[in-house]
Amino acid sequence: MVHNAGRRWLVLIVVSAGLLLITLDNSILYSALPTLVEDLGATGSESLWIINAYPVVMAGLLLGSGTLGDRVGHRRMFVIGLTVFGLASLAAAFASSPEALIASRAFLAVGAAAMMPATLALIRVMFEDQRERNVAIAVWGSLAVVGSALGPIVGGVLLNSFWWGSVFLVNVPVVAVALVATLLLAPPHQADPSARWDLPSSLLALVALVGLVMAIKETSKPEPEPGFIAAAVVAALAGGWVFARRQRRLAHPLLEFSLFRDRAFLAGVLAAGFSLFAVAGIQLVTTQRFQLVEGLTPLGAGLLVAAIAVGALPTALAGGALLHRVGLLPLIAGGLALGAAGTALVLANFDTSTGLLVTGLLVTGAGLGAAMSVASSAIMGNAPASRAGMASSVEEVSYEFGSLIAVALLGSLMAALYTSTVDLPAGTPESARDSLDTALALAGDDNQALVSAASYAFDSAYSTVLTVVAAVVAAGALVTGLLLRHHGPGSALSSDARH
Repeated sequence: MVHNAGRRWLVLIVVSAGLLLITLDNSILYSALPTLVEDLGATGSESLWIINAYPVVMAGLLLGSGTLGDRVGHRRMFVIGLTVFGLASLAAAFASSPEALIASRAFLAVGAAAMMPATLALIRVMFEDQRERNVAIAVWGSLAVVGSALGPIVGGVLLNSFWWGSVFLVNVPVVAVALVATLLLAPPHQADPSARWDLPSSLLALVALVGLVMAIKETSKPEPEPGFIAAAVVAALAGGWVFARRQRRLAHPLLEFSLFRDRAFLAGVLAAGFSLFAVAGIQLVTTQRFQLVEGLTPLGAGLLVAAIAVGALPTALAGGALLHRVGLLPLIAGGLALGAAGTALVLANFDTSTGLLVTGLLVTGAGLGAAMSVASSAIMGNAPASRAGMASSVEEVSYEFGSLIAVALLGSLMAALYTSTVDLPAGTPESARDSLDTALALAGDDNQALVSAASYAFDSAYSTVLTVVAAVVAAGALVTGLLLRHHGPGSALSSDARH
């Protein structure tokens, strides 16, 4: 089937708008979090779950929603996802308690999980020419990092003029326009009745992910509960084990593990996860640090981390256009290596030179943008067309998993390091150990000794977290480099190129 050229590029714009909403909501709360925590009275644990509820639920449901899209049609899944996303955005905007907001964020994730695999699967179906598809997927991939990087800016702009609920309410008009455009432009995708959606498998994946996140969060506390950690680890391992066994027995599994035998497919999955780990981790801790320690506004902190997006966009677009010439190896492994170098530059200069700090963020974005854009091509190009929904789900799980682990691990590590290392002046209430926000509130305008001690401990924690990010991304460059050692210039692009 040959699609009208103008129409398929318009569909790309529509599904990219959906992806932009999904990725913005992953990071839009980073700059809004201090304001939101103060207004709702959220505890430190509640504030992390306000962020984590979205990627946890989404990652748990993504595999199932991709296969369900293969069964019922990807356009239908995209429309359903948009509708749920819009309703959940309204609920989140007017949430009156931390618990209500956490529940609304989980509801948002249901809509995002239905929508996200359909965005990439529709591209896979609409763009049949390999080079056109590489460019289209590069645009899609660039929006994943750009949307994530723009989240703190959008949050900052809205908070300058409106209340915190506006960061969710802004989704509604975009959803309305995308719904109309989808119904007018996107062709009904030929459903595959033979595909089967297995709800128990989706729930098992969700149990495994929640258990993993809970174990990470509890382990990172200054005084962890061994019993709680053990229970969370058991849940994660048991959920994962039963999920894997169930997939092997199902005639139509949510996940075919044989896909991972393809080295390029596996490298693409890992590159997506490592890239989002770095973007989410750097954004989360940097927006917090520069608001709380340097006194920047939410908008100022958002604009600062936007340097990642500025660096990512040109390399992401160029990566898709040049993939057929240079191959996967230099773009994925080289991009991750450049991202690690940029993070190291941020680490060395965050408290001494704003110019070098911004340069480090630009370099980080440039490297990760290149890796992410072609990671999508590596995944989608090495999966059969009949498994487009499954492949796109795997990719998006890797994106969400990278973001999820970054928030769970690095957010908890940051808090634990601050609590365990802050040297409180004599006479300071112990509650100042809970968080830098609490210490600054207790210090007011008079207790500069407490401000200095708390800020010093927070900066030490920030340095450690950036070191972890740089090390993880460097490891990603090494692993993907080994997997892709035969995918340099002149190598085959994908399985599609060989058929």
